[in-house]
Parts: sequence; C-alpha cells; structure tokens
Amino acid sequence: MFNPSRLKVARQRLAWTLTRLASESGVSLRSLTSYENGKTPSDEILFKLANTLAVPPEFFERESVEPVPVEAASFRKLSRTTSTRRDAVLASASLAVEFFSVIEQKFKLPKSSIPSLDKFSPELAAEFVRRRWNLGDRPITNMVHLLESNGVRVAAIQHSFVDVDAFCFIRDSTPYVFLNTSKSAERQRFDLAHELAHLALHSEQDMELSTSKERESEANRFAASFLMPRSAVLTQSMRSASMARILAARSYWKVSAMAMTHRLHELHLLSDWQYRNTCMTLSDQGYRSSEPGGIIPETSQLLRKVMFGPTGKVSIRDAAAGLSLHQNDIRDFVRDLVPVAA
Repeated sequence: MFNPSRLKVARQRLAWTLTRLASESGVSLRSLTSYENGKTPSDEILFKLANTLAVPPEFFERESVEPVPVEAASFRKLSRTTSTRRDAVLASASLAVEFFSVIEQKFKLPKSSIPSLDKFSPELAAEFVRRRWNLGDRPITNMVHLLESNGVRVAAIQHSFVDVDAFCFIRDSTPYVFLNTSKSAERQRFDLAHELAHLALHSEQDMELSTSKERESEANRFAASFLMPRSAVLTQSMRSASMARILAARSYWKVSAMAMTHRLHELHLLSDWQYRNTCMTLSDQGYRSSEPGGIIPETSQLLRKVMFGPTGKVSIRDAAAGLSLHQNDIRDFVRDLVPVAA
C-alpha cells in the first residue's frame, strides 16, 4: 500500500532535500533514497516519516500525485528561486488540485471561459476579454471573483515562499492560479491579471517559454490594459498628472501608484522626465515596497460558499480528512482568501 510518490511530494512541499529529511527523521539517506525509488519501509519507519513530515501515515497509501511540471507553470523570475523552493510550491500546488477535486465531488464549479488569444497583441487581447466578459471600461470590482466566475481555481501560495510570485497552469482543461497573498491587494490584482494573460495568450504546450522576457512583457502589457483600459484612462484628463491626481486614479482603478504611473507613461500622458521624477517621488514615499492608503485585499467568493455555505459545505476538517492531510495544509491553500481559524 506504500506509494513512494507520496513520500516525495510530502518532502518537497516543505522544501526539504533528502539530506534534510535524513537529518530531521534519523532515517539514513540511503534508506530514504530506496523508499522514494519504491522500497516499502517498515511500519515503524513509516510512522517516523509521517511524524517528521507532518502528514498522517495514511497519506502514503493514497494514489499517486500527478506532479505539476516546471515547464507547465508560468513562473516569473525563475532564476531567483532555488529549485528546492520551486519544487515546494509545485508540490503544494499538486495537492491543492486534489483539494479542488474534493470540492467538485459536492459542488458543480464554473467551467473555464478563458478564450485562446495567442494570435492577438496583449492590448487587443485585454480588450477582447473585457468585451467577452461584459466588463465595459469600468474598474474591475474584484479580480478574484471575476476569475473564479470564469472557471479559474484560485489558491494561495505558502507565505514562507515570499520570493515566489503568482503562477498558473492548466490541468485537465481547468486553469489554476496560485496567488501570493502576502503582497499588497493592488499587487495581487495585477498578479491575477498577469496570470490571466498567460492563460489567454500562451498555450499550454509552450508555457515553458512564458519565463522569457518577451512573454513576461506581454503579460504585463495585458494586465495594465485589462485593469486600466486605454479608452477610459484617456478620458480622465490625466496628461501631466500631479501626484494627487495619480493617487486618486490609482484608488479609482484599484492598482498601485507605480502601476498607474507606468500606465500613464505608456499612454504618453507623462513625459519621460515626468515619469522618472514621479517614480522617484513615489519611491521616496514608500510606494515601491508597499501601498500606503491602499485597498483591502480581495477574498474568494467560491471558497466562502463551498466552505461556509448553509448546505453541503466542505470544511477544513472534511477536506483534510478526504486528502489524508493535516488541517494546516488546507489552511495554507486558502490563507487570506477566506477567514479560517488558526
């Protein structure tokens, strides 16, 4: 009944090497290597590994976890993330996919309605999606709700991996976005729009190219156009905008002050000199690392309904039992997206 792939994913989700697991568990590196290659450990060793890796022993008896290949995920700044930390978020993501499978056993979730727009420019693609989803040129009220209603499963990245930005992938025609909820609300909204760009512009087959500068630039252009549509921004009399006007506009569009400034420069409403000076001023006032006076982070409507609804809900306890995980693992999947007890 022992499944070696389960031992590997339990280890990887903690960003542990085999050497680290050997040190923490007292089980030899040679033995651990043999277990991950298929040898069955004794019950005593199995319980020791379960305790060390913070999973119930029955976790190792479940079916194999389908890993998320690195080339299938839209990682940004991959060169700045160690392979161990990259594998950790992917291992957690593979378990989060199983979490949504538990939800789908009780609830019918929205199907993906994200169009394939790989032949479009980022700006035209953003306009097309806005029209397709009947958004007009208004500010988007809630990016999490919008993606969920169009079939995207949104989950959180563990806060211990602060160096990992949001990323996405597609599994069985269902898009998944993993969001770093430790960042500002404005940054989270831009990250969600950025990942939507990857899902719409970059096919599943060539997602490995999405780490290139060109693909990242395309995703950023899409996100800016999607959150701050050209036609609407141009009607707001923002040419040579003052700091006060920029801060008012960023609050209206629910984006960061830096993103608003960049968009104005992109639309030739700020000169190069004005853009540089505004960015310097914003940086001096703390807007590069945070968002003073920003908006409240968005939460998940889908998860709130399925976890706290009046009937047939999937509680933290239910999900943990259904996946043979501890409740803290489930809390990590939904952290800051729904209110959960510590």
